[in-house]
Amino acid sequence: MDRRVFLRLLTQSAVTVASFRLLPISWAAAEDRNPVSVGTSRPLISLTMDDPSIYFESHMKWQEANKRILSTLEDHKLKAALFVCGKRIDQPEAKGLVAQWDDAGHLICSHSYSHLMFTDPAITYDQFSSDFLRNEPLIAPYRHRTQLFRYPFLKEGDTAEKRDRFRALLKSNGYKVGHVTVDASDWYVNQRIAERMEKDHQAKLEPYRDYLVAHLLDRAAFYRQLSVEVVGREIPHTLLIHYSYMNALFLSDVLQAFEQVGWQWIDADRAYRDPVFQREPQILPAGESLVWALAKEGGRFNDRLRYPGEDGEYEKAKMDALGL
Repeated sequence: MDRRVFLRLLTQSAVTVASFRLLPISWAAAEDRNPVSVGTSRPLISLTMDDPSIYFESHMKWQEANKRILSTLEDHKLKAALFVCGKRIDQPEAKGLVAQWDDAGHLICSHSYSHLMFTDPAITYDQFSSDFLRNEPLIAPYRHRTQLFRYPFLKEGDTAEKRDRFRALLKSNGYKVGHVTVDASDWYVNQRIAERMEKDHQAKLEPYRDYLVAHLLDRAAFYRQLSVEVVGREIPHTLLIHYSYMNALFLSDVLQAFEQVGWQWIDADRAYRDPVFQREPQILPAGESLVWALAKEGGRFNDRLRYPGEDGEYEKAKMDALGL
């Protein structure tokens, strides 16, 4: 498969969906009738980033990654939501990493301490809830600490008891779920870069940049189309990407690409004010993208849903074919 042809097809797909004509839909849920005002014909999307870490790739220090990412966000006048997993920054040498995000006005949110998978039957409610509380002292001091919690791996429990008990715990602690609407596998593209650079430190990374951009545009187009059909209206989206060497290099390219195909970036706190983020899909196993979960709950879109919603295995064959 020719890489340029593949990327062009993906990008054309994203543009097509980003400009599709919406049909009138009257079955939107009552709690979604006071949405965040769009005020534009362009779809809205915000940036959320998981797992800031001092345990960074050898070819770039976290200090440089922080500088690059924060500078890009400043250049685009964009405020993101940073979801902090405690074990990745609970070291004296991490002083300043999250503080720099806080000083820049980004939301500082919780992503647990140990990054446990809550759909694992071996992980009990007591273990998961204790791990959530363990993370609190690490993010509490920050001025822009925001009570949004993102489940590790987007997994919200394998039983109704675990799912519902933890949801109740979040509410009792003043938390809401920091839902993702546009899920993707940027972490896998970063993994492939790391594998390539282990073999060749001078490897050209532009092809990985192109794949990343096309992949994210494709996933955004898919979840936007699905969300309109499920919710009955446009919603402001939340894109999940990870704190990584790749995104330190290419975040500006990602932001510009979304703008070029018609998306409008908005601050994360604006997106999360939309009532769609209060929805609690009653599915098992619980989790995935909020859009995926709502579609699964409705039962009318199973032909379009895969499980898990996103994973590196879906990208492997395509990247192999492109020689990446």
